[in-house]
Amino acid sequence: MKINYKFLLAGSILAIGTMALLAQSVNKREAERVALATSPVVAQEVKHKSEEWARYYPRQYSSWKKTKESDKLEDALADKPQLPVLWAGYGFAKDYNMPRGHYYALQDNVNSLRTGAPVDGKTGPMPTACWTCKSPDVPRIQERDGELEYFTGKWAKYGHEIVNTIGCANCHSNETGELTVRVPHLNRALKAAGLPTFEESTHQEKRSLVCAQCHSEYYFKKTEWTDKNGKKKVANVVTYPWANGLTVEGAEKYYNDINFTDWTNKISKTKMLKAQHPGYAIFKTGIHGQKGVSCADCHMPYTQEGSVKYSDHQLQSPLNTMDRSCMPCHRESEKKLTSIVHRKYERREQLDELTMDNLAKAHLEVAKAMEVGATDEELAPVRADIRSAQWKWDYAVASHPAFFHAPEESLRILSMANEGAMQARLKVVGVLAKHGVMNYEAPDFSSKDKAQALAGVPYEKLVDEKMKFKATLEKEWYKQAEKNGNLNAAKSRVGLDNTETAYSKDGKKKEMKKEAAPAPVAEAPVQTATDAPASY
Repeated sequence: MKINYKFLLAGSILAIGTMALLAQSVNKREAERVALATSPVVAQEVKHKSEEWARYYPRQYSSWKKTKESDKLEDALADKPQLPVLWAGYGFAKDYNMPRGHYYALQDNVNSLRTGAPVDGKTGPMPTACWTCKSPDVPRIQERDGELEYFTGKWAKYGHEIVNTIGCANCHSNETGELTVRVPHLNRALKAAGLPTFEESTHQEKRSLVCAQCHSEYYFKKTEWTDKNGKKKVANVVTYPWANGLTVEGAEKYYNDINFTDWTNKISKTKMLKAQHPGYAIFKTGIHGQKGVSCADCHMPYTQEGSVKYSDHQLQSPLNTMDRSCMPCHRESEKKLTSIVHRKYERREQLDELTMDNLAKAHLEVAKAMEVGATDEELAPVRADIRSAQWKWDYAVASHPAFFHAPEESLRILSMANEGAMQARLKVVGVLAKHGVMNYEAPDFSSKDKAQALAGVPYEKLVDEKMKFKATLEKEWYKQAEKNGNLNAAKSRVGLDNTETAYSKDGKKKEMKKEAAPAPVAEAPVQTATDAPASY
């Protein structure tokens, strides 16, 4: 047999070349894997800027930037107009939107009518504590100025410094990349509840606790202290009510025992409690929490790229990543699981609407009772029921995904809330009857405009003031932050200056209505200011 050495040589060269390329690819992937496994150090002075982490953690940073895609702004007050009545006299009656991507967390805080329209660092309605869960600049300032100094003063005090939205340094060590929590209030709460501190917890538990540093019920505990110059001050320290356990009843008892009130409802004069997204506590009561599943398992599923495995930092609904979030554990089809989730949501929504309606009517019926002469003593049992019922309702729904995290617990709490609201209404009927009022019907609160009018919200005035703030002081904050080296606006503020707000949407709707309206027909001379009566 004649051997064709030319073909044999060519084949050998081709095989050797292919093997060389394969070896090069393997070596490249291995080098990449080793490089990723070797923890780089992000400089201390820039760790609050997430873009500084990108060179070392490009995949994580790239996926985190995709939180910008969760940009839909939903006006909760328009969708659920009972809310301004329930929160009358409180900031949430002015403006409240459903949560969206972390990319927008800080800007939405700045845009909110709740944070007001300060003209300098010492004005405005809110304390500095309102920044706490919105930025890696917060632990930077706490470490620099001290925790109590950070919690002292007005929200606008740090407007020029808290300019980077939730990012890498909120959850990771800049030296090792490991999970960490730098805000002290979480460990204080864990100790109060008799639980292991963050440092004592397992890695799997830490994958939820980094979320718990923000997604937990809290209040601002007034704390007297003296600064280094001997000046006495009062700090509003973020504090979790976990001393009686991580339950709705435990937190309510905690607040009642210290006689705490968030605000007094402007309509019913009831001393109220406001729940603040108790997501972690409710999650722990559900089947996933009980089985040791972490927040990150579902909301930040592992992703494989070649030899590199990393957590997806897009932080979104697991329904968008079911192949990685759900299917590794569940054996049902994606379609079936999705239908189960939607059914849980529908059940929660039905009971939520019933409870809100009863609570809103209870507030308005108490207002009528006051109008006809009912005393505080007569109304005390009614107000006690309203306070307790609305606290439970708020606790069940303020953690938006609770309907899935712990459906049984959510419906249990909502059922108690609705029962409490109905008991309040039954009692106030008796008070009204005693004062000669029968068959009273609460005023219409079927739209945001009507509900805010009942709540006494000067909406247009608040919007005008906010727009002036945004055109002046807010712009100065970013200029100063860039000058001080704390902000790289070209990378971290893309699209944020013109992000949509509930009031910008309202303004567009009004303009559309104005354009669609027929031109008025003049039927009589218009009265001028000089012709007007003295009371004009």
